[in-house]
Amino acid sequence: MADRNETRCDLMMFGALGDLAQRKLFPALYQLERASLLHRKSRVLAIDRKTYDTAGARNLLKDKLREHVKAGEFDDIVAERFLGRVDYHCLDFNEPKGFAHLNDWHSSDQSNLIVYMATAPAMYGEIARNLHRNGCCDHNTRAVVEKPIGHDLESSKVINDELGEVFNENQLFRIDHYLGKETVQNLIALRFANNLFASQWDQNHISHVEISVAESVGIEGRWGYFDKAGQVRDMVQNHLLQLLCLIAMDPPSDLSADSIRNEKVKVLKALRRITPDLMATHVVRGQYTAGTSTGKPVPGYLEEEGAIKGSKTETFVALKVEIDNWRWSGVPFYIRTGKRLPEKLSQIIIHFKPAPHYIFDPDQKHLANNKLIIRLQPDEGMSLQILTKDQGLDKGMRLRQGPLELTFSETFETDRIPDAYERLLWEVMKGNQYLFVRRDEVENAWQWVDQIMRNWDDSGSPPKRYAAGTWGPVASIAMTTRDGRSWYEDA
Repeated sequence: MADRNETRCDLMMFGALGDLAQRKLFPALYQLERASLLHRKSRVLAIDRKTYDTAGARNLLKDKLREHVKAGEFDDIVAERFLGRVDYHCLDFNEPKGFAHLNDWHSSDQSNLIVYMATAPAMYGEIARNLHRNGCCDHNTRAVVEKPIGHDLESSKVINDELGEVFNENQLFRIDHYLGKETVQNLIALRFANNLFASQWDQNHISHVEISVAESVGIEGRWGYFDKAGQVRDMVQNHLLQLLCLIAMDPPSDLSADSIRNEKVKVLKALRRITPDLMATHVVRGQYTAGTSTGKPVPGYLEEEGAIKGSKTETFVALKVEIDNWRWSGVPFYIRTGKRLPEKLSQIIIHFKPAPHYIFDPDQKHLANNKLIIRLQPDEGMSLQILTKDQGLDKGMRLRQGPLELTFSETFETDRIPDAYERLLWEVMKGNQYLFVRRDEVENAWQWVDQIMRNWDDSGSPPKRYAAGTWGPVASIAMTTRDGRSWYEDA
């Protein structure tokens, strides 16, 4: 990471004993401690409803760190040093009077206060108001909130209005953890620091783009939450549209937060609306049935624990997205995401157009398209698929396809690739907003997604079935085949 942090920050974490905090946030803070990136006087106040004292909470958090930090990276001495920064406070978030005690913990004007709301979004407004009523925050306080910001445009406005009553936009850090991934940040460097790509990044040279975010797991005991959200609200509205924006945006004037976010908003405003007449060709939604995952039988979505029979919530969605601007006219973006797919992966594939005149073996013409493969997980890196002559005296000018490979973990062997939350927490501490989502981004994304959801509601049609362990409904294959293309793994 970057320079050592010379800014002292006190962090109040609401929902500190919840799954997100224990699985991601405290391990990320531990890694910042391990890298000596935390200011020596920075502190953490873990706030939750559960009855613990500080010693009990520290013991619990140490057990969770040992569970979620990689074995080779866990160090008892570092853990003890980090947990020495942590205090615990039991608090009912709906009880305004209890917030007054938070001032007893944070009373220094020499440290920046960060408020992290690792809670349900419905609590954001109440927490913000109670902090304000009790004088626990001021114009320098930074507030971090998790997605989803609402379940549609109107509810997102309500949440953002509630936060806006207390915090200015420059104090709000809306997290989309995909933006903290090393490869996602490298998209900006790849596109704008290398003229090799910058000069080719438009409709004259790119035929189409794929974005896939696949999960091999099912609902994992979260049926009640997921059934209210579905894959479009849970993944498309934030993660996938953010990735699309970074691929499609025009060059920003500089690397400042607003310059980058201004360009992303332009892309969101240019997304072609998917009207009812386009639903059959541009949208596929699916729901998994019983099948096999990693060699073991698994139940269907409607057979999961807590399931309600007859639910039409989608566990898979594939979209053909078109952008109405000069750069991307005629270039479809095929995006898909789903649960119970064959493997866990997140990748972006840029398909370049072939050379205008082909002079090699006609039987190999299908190889003529170069591809840039950008892997976000599980192994972060990039691969440029190019054509070279096959080796051997008897091969003539036969072509072979091979990669120019950049695997981060191998190329940068001495450097540990930080988790997304480490980067995001580090940037909050420094006060940098460029990896965080602005309000107009959230609202423009919801506006585009809402019309798809309305079309589904109006049609009343059920999601298409797909067996667990497959790549989704057959209709998603037909969507690309109709355009004379195929998903990468089918090519």
